[in-house]
Amino acid sequence: MASHRKPKQNPLTGSTVRTAATLALAGAATATVLEGTGHAAPQLTPAQVKVQVARYYQQAEVATEQYNGAKERADRARAALSGLQDEAARKTEQLNAARDALGAFAQAQYREGGMPEGVRLVLSSSPDRYLERASLADRAGSRQAAALSRVRQELRGVQQIRTTAGARLDELRAQEASLARHKRDIETKLGEARRLLDALPSEERAAAADDSADGTDGSALGRTAPAAARAVEAVAGGAARTPSSSRAAAAVAFAYSALGKPYVWGATGPSAFDCSGLTQAAWQAAGVSLPRTTYTQINAGHRVSRDRLAPGDLVFFYSGISHVGLYIGDGRMIHAPHPGAPVRIASIDEMPFAGASRPA
Repeated sequence: MASHRKPKQNPLTGSTVRTAATLALAGAATATVLEGTGHAAPQLTPAQVKVQVARYYQQAEVATEQYNGAKERADRARAALSGLQDEAARKTEQLNAARDALGAFAQAQYREGGMPEGVRLVLSSSPDRYLERASLADRAGSRQAAALSRVRQELRGVQQIRTTAGARLDELRAQEASLARHKRDIETKLGEARRLLDALPSEERAAAADDSADGTDGSALGRTAPAAARAVEAVAGGAARTPSSSRAAAAVAFAYSALGKPYVWGATGPSAFDCSGLTQAAWQAAGVSLPRTTYTQINAGHRVSRDRLAPGDLVFFYSGISHVGLYIGDGRMIHAPHPGAPVRIASIDEMPFAGASRPA
């Protein structure tokens, strides 16, 4: 007999299936949109790229100057430690010589020690001479003992200084390693910024990368002309542009000769410079020794107000005194800007002015 029951309907057939499929597709599309929105990097404008790159450059320069200072201190500590080691070696030789002399004296005493003092005196062919030798030996032994005591005391002092210097050197090496790690981090950030620049169209890339206020990079600035002649020409515009001294003129001449050379962290010339390395080398050429870092160079010589600047003065920027250039007159300087930018002429208005000093 035929059954009159209605066939069981599959819940995933008919309109139900169509509805579920529609919802699934909509959900997938929404998820795709949301996923793309969540992972898409924001597109930076050329102006934003320029600001970000400038910030990375400034951070890198702060780290570079800190590294330069730590390296300078480590070099001094290493030289002091080497001197202490040499002194300790000399003291050790003196100590060994004193020990040898004392040992020889002790052996002589031992060889004669089997005979009582009175018997040796009686048997001596010259009692007076024997007593004289004994007295001299006594005094020699006392002097040797005193010398040995002095050498030991000096050696203990040297060892203590050497231990202290070694600990200090270890500390500075650790600081150098820390700063090197920080510099590598900044290099990574600079690489990311460079990739941002490279992603821009060429005309926008040039606009975003150009941080030279007067557009002068010095790469083709009269390389065949003598540096001194260029410096004289640069400062021939009147009293306001006259160097403060013949040494300042020599420093300016050196800075002109460095135009177009690359920026390299930690470099002091002659083929590459960082900012404080350039100013140090320029004044070194003029016979004046400057400290290595921006935050120590600002205290070299005496401070100069902005309205009293003369060619050869050091001009400093940012609140942390992290950048320095050499003033050449007319509100311009020669400086080593940052990685990828050669030594160039620029306006001192490019960066936040922090002060100036005139080396002696």
